[in-house]
Amino acid sequence: MLEKILDLSKKLISYPSVTSNYQALKSVLEEALKPLKEEGLTIESFERNQKPSVLIYQGNKRPKRFRLIFNGHLDVVSGKESQYRPFEKQGRLYGRGAIDMKSACAVLILVFKNVVKKINYPLALQLVTDEETGGFNGTKYQIEKGVRADFVIAGEPTDFGINNKAKGIIWMKVKTKGISAHGAYPWNGENALLKAQKIIEKIYRVYPLPKKESWQTTFNLARIETPNLTFNKVPAEATIFFDIRYIPEEFKNKSFKIGKKTFEKKIKKIIGADEEKEIILFEPPQFTEEKNSFILNLKKSIKNILKKNSKIIIKHGGSDIRHFNQVSCPGITFGPIGGGLHSDEEWIDIKSLEYYYKILEDYVFRLKSESVET
Repeated sequence: MLEKILDLSKKLISYPSVTSNYQALKSVLEEALKPLKEEGLTIESFERNQKPSVLIYQGNKRPKRFRLIFNGHLDVVSGKESQYRPFEKQGRLYGRGAIDMKSACAVLILVFKNVVKKINYPLALQLVTDEETGGFNGTKYQIEKGVRADFVIAGEPTDFGINNKAKGIIWMKVKTKGISAHGAYPWNGENALLKAQKIIEKIYRVYPLPKKESWQTTFNLARIETPNLTFNKVPAEATIFFDIRYIPEEFKNKSFKIGKKTFEKKIKKIIGADEEKEIILFEPPQFTEEKNSFILNLKKSIKNILKKNSKIIIKHGGSDIRHFNQVSCPGITFGPIGGGLHSDEEWIDIKSLEYYYKILEDYVFRLKSESVET
């Protein structure tokens, strides 16, 4: 089986499937579907904004709700031309998308192919091509078209940890207004940049920068701009750009809609009601209870194959699981061992792919034999 996994992984890695390359997105998806074109399987196709995706399942009619969905993305961040020529070295497979997440997709595809006709519950494989740019035209679009599940596993890299929660994302601009004046007479004006500085100081008093990795809400000051391009003028306008990563606990178990309004009020109170605030992006966090029985079953499968206990892990970056969470579908990210994420030296541990396959296979049959409550 490992030989088949490696062969398919290399084929998928060879496509430069960045989100701006529509033809490559179509081609890598077609390559991924080749092992699945057989009698009895439905390949349901979706596309929005030139981002194709598919949902594969057994039978002619899509169930109202799948028991389990395997979710994988075939798009990658941009890379050097050489990274689309995968190679093996010292037990590792190198190439763009090796760990994020074309090799995991190869495993998901082959596990699905080999088990879907042997189980008595609805299982689906979801392959999308826009996760790296937010998943709005892939996973989210399919959800808008009615795709639902009792549980979802996305094959993002986790080194066999079970990732049940991740931070939400906010991109925010704050504009400050001042009064222009000659730079030699600053008392005749009001400096918008100094007003911006005070806002930044207030934010970091409430949300100080952590000195090491920490599960807390963070504000990254990404940029400060002013239209003033001269030295001898008091700037009358400035704009601050923030990348905010907030923990689910900010919402205090409130719904996303209510929690969003509460958090926005909190931010407005910090920066002041008089300043102009613009939210460019406000994405939900990912969260599934650690004691969810699907997670407990996965722990059993991991223990059965790896002969050791699994770890629950958190992530500071998001995944497509957050889209499912917003329609009350729990899920996690769970993937094999690798490194060099989005770097020139992206790799995946080859042996871990074989273990990953065995864990997921064990898990699928475990759900078949055990009663699962969500």
